[in-house]
Amino acid sequence: MKPIQLISPVDGSVYAERTPLTLEAAVAAAARAKAAQKTWAARPLAERIALVKAAVTKLNEMTPQVVEEIAWQMGRPTRYGGEFGGVNARTDYMSQIAAETLAPLMIEDSDKFRRYLAREALGVVFIIAPWNYPYLTTINTLVPALIAGNTVVLKHASQTMLVGERLAEAFHAAGIPADVFQNIVLDHATTEHLIASRAFNFVNFTGSVGGGQAIERAAAGTFTPLGLELGGKDPGYVRADANLDAAVDTLMDGAMFNAGQCCCGIERIYVHESLYDAFVEKAVAWVKTLKLGNPFDPETTMGPMANKRFAAVVRGQIAEAVAAGAIPLIDPALFPADDGGAYLAPQILVNVDHSMRVMMEESFGPVVGIMKVSSDAEAVALMNDSPYGLTASIWTQDYETAQEIGLQIETGTVFMNRADYLDPALCWTGCKDTGRGGSLSYLGFHSVTRPKSYHLKKV
Repeated sequence: MKPIQLISPVDGSVYAERTPLTLEAAVAAAARAKAAQKTWAARPLAERIALVKAAVTKLNEMTPQVVEEIAWQMGRPTRYGGEFGGVNARTDYMSQIAAETLAPLMIEDSDKFRRYLAREALGVVFIIAPWNYPYLTTINTLVPALIAGNTVVLKHASQTMLVGERLAEAFHAAGIPADVFQNIVLDHATTEHLIASRAFNFVNFTGSVGGGQAIERAAAGTFTPLGLELGGKDPGYVRADANLDAAVDTLMDGAMFNAGQCCCGIERIYVHESLYDAFVEKAVAWVKTLKLGNPFDPETTMGPMANKRFAAVVRGQIAEAVAAGAIPLIDPALFPADDGGAYLAPQILVNVDHSMRVMMEESFGPVVGIMKVSSDAEAVALMNDSPYGLTASIWTQDYETAQEIGLQIETGTVFMNRADYLDPALCWTGCKDTGRGGSLSYLGFHSVTRPKSYHLKKV
């Protein structure tokens, strides 16, 4: 089979190359996962939790290697370290709530009846992980799936294929059996065949809308449950009573961190007319402090995008918007590392509207459009005028106001005075083209288990 190449955005070189499994080998891998599942699920919950936590400890020990590999694979500057702060927090929280969440719910326990609801592992969980936060996004499903008694097959993005190998290395070193957690390399056709043939009992995918549609087509008629997080066009709304400096700092970081390659990154901002000019001025000053360059340079705050084709999409959106009347406020000459390829200068656009792709389609890059609004109602209408619904960030001084606005927004998470953050105690979910299902929180365990009812009668 044709090898899959990982082209590093740092210098355009082939950083890694792997040959995908043949269909026969892939079917065999899924069968091994199925065969190993009952034995794994039969282990005490406390033992599964201990093994998963030990595996994450092993992963932490790889930090220096992982940080370097992430930079080579998808371009994130090494100054930001790995992703293990979030990995540890999510693992700890899901481990902490596992016993209570997975415990049977007793309805009646008398001399006549024992009635209760239990939760049972689904079986084999298939994770198709993305490259932008390659460890965090995998952990979101991997940890609860294993703790709940499922076996897991991981197919990582080709852009970060080494991440799957490191995860397998750490989890196997901690004592999790090889067939309980497998990392495999697959092409699209084999992936779709496995899903269509009911090789898995749950499929979790994070990626593009087109990718999600392909998975739904492959799963059609199989009744395999799917968890799909398909991106977003997340808005920020700065009300007249907002803390201006805090709003600028958080929203611009949310727009530009990781070269804008965040599922819940801020891609459009609506500012009350009383603060608009000051917000824009401060936002421009904020962006001008960024340094685009080689991710191994300790001074670099923005590395290349993960692939030059991703950068080309953003460049196209910017060019179209400018041609339609948008005004770019950042001179690309301030960022000489912009090479027309993967290295892309950040940009702020004003005089934008929703007729422009840059305000409606996911950019997934370092560009943000800013619009002036005169009321909450106008802001809500604009925030909802999107095919996506992952998160929304509201800037105000008042809980009740944020809640009232949040009730009106079609989104998965409502933030007040923060953005681009994932709380493991809250469900990570979305609506509309962002997809369906949810991870983390107690609902994350519900997604990788099924309810099973027991009605026991004495006669």
